[in-house]
Amino acid sequence: MNFGLSVADQRFRAEVRAFIDAELPSGVRDKLAEHRSLTRHEIQDWHRRLNRRNWATPGWPARWGGPGFTAVQRSIFFDELHQAPAPEPVSFNVAMIGPVIATFGTQAQKERFLPRIRNLDDWWCQGFSEPGAGSDLAALSTAARRDGDHYGVNGSKIWQGMAQHADWMFTLVRTDASAARQAGITLLLIDLRLPGVTVRPILTMDGRHEVNAVFLDDVRVPLDCCVGEENGGWAIAKFLLGSERTGIARIGMSRHILRRARQLAALRPSESGMLSADPVFRQQAASLEIELLALEITQMRIVADADAHPDTPDPRSSILKIRGTQLRQQASELLLWAAGAPALAAAGEFEHFTGDDAPAGADWAPTVAPVYLSLRAASLYGGSTEVQKNILARTVLGL
Repeated sequence: MNFGLSVADQRFRAEVRAFIDAELPSGVRDKLAEHRSLTRHEIQDWHRRLNRRNWATPGWPARWGGPGFTAVQRSIFFDELHQAPAPEPVSFNVAMIGPVIATFGTQAQKERFLPRIRNLDDWWCQGFSEPGAGSDLAALSTAARRDGDHYGVNGSKIWQGMAQHADWMFTLVRTDASAARQAGITLLLIDLRLPGVTVRPILTMDGRHEVNAVFLDDVRVPLDCCVGEENGGWAIAKFLLGSERTGIARIGMSRHILRRARQLAALRPSESGMLSADPVFRQQAASLEIELLALEITQMRIVADADAHPDTPDPRSSILKIRGTQLRQQASELLLWAAGAPALAAAGEFEHFTGDDAPAGADWAPTVAPVYLSLRAASLYGGSTEVQKNILARTVLGL
């Protein structure tokens, strides 16, 4: 369905699709189609191909050097990436720290970091969560104390996604222990290659290495790596998290998982022939497809309003986060059903190996259960379902 898209937007969709078909390496597409891990080089290569087309920063306005996409174009762009499937631009770079530096950074910081962020010359990770703070971001205890022309930083961070690839970490630190909890926080840019930084892997229940713990022991961070005013980090954090929580319905991703579930169901025998012919499986797959279409209609309404009011955050985007997460989880459940016992038996055995280290001859079975397991966390990251419901209750329903 084109949802009444303008001729220009329909042409843009065709342009994005043609670019992906021409530029995405077949090996990368195949890995993502089978939910296998990509190497740093594969991600970096694709990101740079997008940057050469000026599409690596889809949310950036032209004044920042971005493509200046409308909200509708951004939606189309990500939908085509997810359905291909193709990697998204690295969000820590282009959706998080890039907009922060462009909005709050000094001119020197913009000139130093923004071109390298766009081209993934520097890979960034996020240093917000801490072991003892849970979801209470203001409870952080990592401390930074001025020492001449540097900060001395001590503490630890946890759940740093893709920090094993990262060169830099944007992190919240406490610079005034006597201030109110939210008033004494500063945003620092920390080079992870500095002495005193230790990155340790955390293998999650799906067997993958995507998150890490980062330890900071007397790390000396130059003062010019402070973004915004000292003790003014809380406002910047709220700005950043507002950027993080948009565009995460990932309808195209759910459609890809559903498509793969149907493909595997056509290969799996059942009492009535192949599972793909089982009436219960067919009904659940069709129901999920209908729900995805309904969510897409809702998304397009919100996106259309975003173009009409570009500077006004829409709290209804929380609907997209909640329902998009639920439907991706349902799609992963259908995929696990289609794969059957071989996927469960192989769970965790493959994804301990990533990229070029994967064992030769491995087939689809070991990659299905990790998809199901990893998506259990989708209800938490980017703003938990409970938080999103509170936002809707307060700002939309007026409760």
